[in-house]
Amino acid sequence: MSDVRTIRSLGVKSPGQLYFFSYDEAPLDHGHFRVDTLFSGFSAGTELTFIKGSNPYLSARWDDRYGVFTKGEVSAQYPIPFLGYMEAARVTRSHTPAVREGDVVAMAYGHKTGHTADASQEFFLPLPPDFDPLLGIYVAQMGPICANAVLHAAADLVGTDVRDLGEGVRRLNVVVMGAGVVGLLVALFCRHFDAADVLVVDPSPHRRSKAESMGFSAVDECNGGYVVKERWSHGGADRGADVVFQCRASAASLHESLRALRPQGTVIDLAFYQGGAEHLRLGEEFHHNGLAIRCAQIGRVPRGLSFTWTRQRLAREALALLKAEGDVIRKYMISDMVPLEAAPAFVADLVQHRHDFVQIVFQVADGV
Repeated sequence: MSDVRTIRSLGVKSPGQLYFFSYDEAPLDHGHFRVDTLFSGFSAGTELTFIKGSNPYLSARWDDRYGVFTKGEVSAQYPIPFLGYMEAARVTRSHTPAVREGDVVAMAYGHKTGHTADASQEFFLPLPPDFDPLLGIYVAQMGPICANAVLHAAADLVGTDVRDLGEGVRRLNVVVMGAGVVGLLVALFCRHFDAADVLVVDPSPHRRSKAESMGFSAVDECNGGYVVKERWSHGGADRGADVVFQCRASAASLHESLRALRPQGTVIDLAFYQGGAEHLRLGEEFHHNGLAIRCAQIGRVPRGLSFTWTRQRLAREALALLKAEGDVIRKYMISDMVPLEAAPAFVADLVQHRHDFVQIVFQVADGV
C-alpha cells in the first residue's frame, strides 16, 4: 500500500464556478490518522456566500488581534480550494491511539474525498458503532453551533453557572425564526429539553411542511409579533415569546424576532447577514421593551463558560440529540443525496433555480 494518495476537493474557481482540484497527501506521520469521506453536508447559508461572491472575507481582511474587518485588504480570494465543514468519514490508517482503523468519525475538513488529520490539533469525535454515519455530518460543527445557541439562552438566564444545556428553554415559550437546517436543529434541541411550546416561523411552504411533519407548529410570519403575543400571554401587557432563536439571514427577520418577544426578552441570533440592516428598527420594540440580542456562533461560547462548555461537550450534546431524533431528521431534513462528482452541476442549478431543499448531502461514491 502506497503512503502517498491523491485527494480531490470541491472548491470555487471564480464567482458561480465550482471546480475540483487535486493534491497529494504525504506519508502518514506519527500522531496522525487518515480517513476516507463517507458523507459531507452542504451548508448553504455559508457556502453560497463564497459561490456568489458575497462573503465579507472576499472584500475585507479579518484582523484577529483587534477583532475587526479591515477594508482595502482581503482574507480570501479566488480560487477557493476548500468549502464545507460537515463530514463523516471512516478511518483507513491510524498512527495514533486516539482512533482505530475502521472507526467512523465526525470531522470538519470540507468536501474532499479524504483527509489526513493530526490527532493533537484537529477536532474529531469517534461515533458509536450503532450510530448512522449519515447523521455524523451534524456532530462536529453544525450540531455544536445549534447547541451553542441553546447554551447562550441558558447563560442569558443563569449567567456562568450553566450546568444543564436546557436551562435556557425548559418550560419556556420559544420562537424559532427559520426552518432551514439550523432552525430545525435548534427547534429539536428546544423540544429535547422540554420547552413549554415551540413555534417555527418561515415564509417557505415547503419548509413549514417539514417543520409540521416533525411535530412543530409553524406559521409563515409573526404578523408584526401579534401572532406570538396572542399565543402567549403572561398577564397585562406582558405578552410574547420568552426567547427567540433567529436563524434566517435577513435583517427583516431579526426585526420580527424582536417584535415577537415579551418585555426584556432575548433574541439568540445565529444568522449570517451579508448586507445592511435597512429593515431593523432599534428605536422601536428593541428600545421600548428593553430587549436584548445575543450573537451565538461556534467560535465563542458565552463568556466564562469556555472551560466547562467545550466544543467536545457541545458535540456530545448534539450526538445525544441525533440519537433521540435520528429517524425524524433522516425522514424530513435530508432532502437531497448527491454524488460528490455531481456537486458542481447540482450547486450551479441550485444557484440558478433555487429549488426547495433543507439539507443537501454529498456522498463519496467509493467511501461506503
